[in-house]
Amino acid sequence: MLRTLSALCFIFILITTTAFRVSAQVYPYRDGTPGVTGYRAEVMAEVMIQESEFVRLAEAIPADKYTWRPSADVRTIAEVFLHASSANYNLYRLVGTPTPVGVDTKNLERSTTDKAKIIATLKASYAHAKAAIGAMPDSDLEKTLDWNGGKITERGVLLFIVQHIAQHLGQQIAYARSIGVAPPWTTDPPRKN
Repeated sequence: MLRTLSALCFIFILITTTAFRVSAQVYPYRDGTPGVTGYRAEVMAEVMIQESEFVRLAEAIPADKYTWRPSADVRTIAEVFLHASSANYNLYRLVGTPTPVGVDTKNLERSTTDKAKIIATLKASYAHAKAAIGAMPDSDLEKTLDWNGGKITERGVLLFIVQHIAQHLGQQIAYARSIGVAPPWTTDPPRKN
């Protein structure tokens, strides 16, 4: 009886954890990017993947490690998450979506070390980023603006944002591995096409 109960518990845990991991995966290139097409859909897909990986990593890192940093002259784990959030709020204003009222991007990076607040901020910043991409007309992609002493198109701004955030995702993966946390998606079941 005890053996049967143990086996049932094991199967239940296996099914629920596998189901959770499968549901956490994001496949925008396969499943689509609602409301956008063309180049904006490609940007949206990358943003959706980055959001999934940032949030999953933030959830996996223990709260007591959010103040960890590899050396005194670099950002903490909390500061990297909040820097990425700040970029999501701040950089999309360049393509016409203002930073929401009440979001202080200049001080966001050092505003908290609370894990739950940081995860909520990450999620909200990605909702803002996705809304900005969705609101941007395709006709604006070729508009130019001043950029670091030169010119850039709004298409180029989107490209900059994606690669900028990707750099910080890589930084955060290195931080996580340094404290013994493997990125959660590395243990996901293989993708099925």
